[in-house]
Amino acid sequence: MDPIQVLTFSAPVALAALGESVTQKAGVIHIGLEGTMLAAGYGAMTATYFSHSPWLGLAMGLVVGLVSALINGWFCIRLAADQVVVGAAWNLLALGVTGTLFRAQFGQTGRLLSVEKVPSLAGLDPVLWFLLLSVPLLTWGLARTGWGLALRAVGQAPRSVEAAGWSVERLRMSAMLVGGLFAGLAGAYLSLGIAGSFAEGMTGGRGFMAIAMVTFGRWKPVGVFFASLLIGAAEAVQYVVQGGAVEVSAHLLIAVPYVLALAVLALTGKGSLAPKALGRPYRREG
Repeated sequence: MDPIQVLTFSAPVALAALGESVTQKAGVIHIGLEGTMLAAGYGAMTATYFSHSPWLGLAMGLVVGLVSALINGWFCIRLAADQVVVGAAWNLLALGVTGTLFRAQFGQTGRLLSVEKVPSLAGLDPVLWFLLLSVPLLTWGLARTGWGLALRAVGQAPRSVEAAGWSVERLRMSAMLVGGLFAGLAGAYLSLGIAGSFAEGMTGGRGFMAIAMVTFGRWKPVGVFFASLLIGAAEAVQYVVQGGAVEVSAHLLIAVPYVLALAVLALTGKGSLAPKALGRPYRREG
């Protein structure tokens, strides 16, 4: 099995999971990752299709991820709405809107549109280089910077952080923006780095897998990255087996990453090291 192929297939889940680990460190769980990735993938494909520039497509994916984070952050952080409900609604909205726009623009449901892929550099494309560099950078940023330490603290005891002079709202929103940028890049890479196309619902649950990998990786960038490699390896196995002499049901192969994600949750769900304030809306007193 080619290591670069495994890394490539891991990238969408790994990028989204790394961003989500930052978001969850601040006490916010972004259930809408799936919708953000799907919207970013559509935006990246559309921008690339009309401009013939995958770089503009990647930029559009980042913008979509940022806008998604702002919208979700407004409801979850500013308005203190239920984070699960907001995320679920965002996923449904993204699925409906991207499907409607796709059919309106290109006139055929289920159609695959070919677009230019991201070019490679020294065997790896720039997104994969960014993925590899982001792991040590996030590890350092969360452990060694004032922002990172405050972010981790706000996920544990937001009222204490507020009393120390930090703004819980700003810290959590900054974490949402980081997560949104990573999710946007993940969705864009799915369209431009792997598929070279777009199809309705093409994320296929990768956003939810990313959330599972955060738990499996114990909210640590290094752990999250290596956990995500398992998903990439499972996807790569599909192509190895399909191209071999052994006949295996395609439906069974497609199910492998999802079964693996469920097994991960079953093994790591109990006794996890989740931030104590994870998923709890914060309201300032007075």
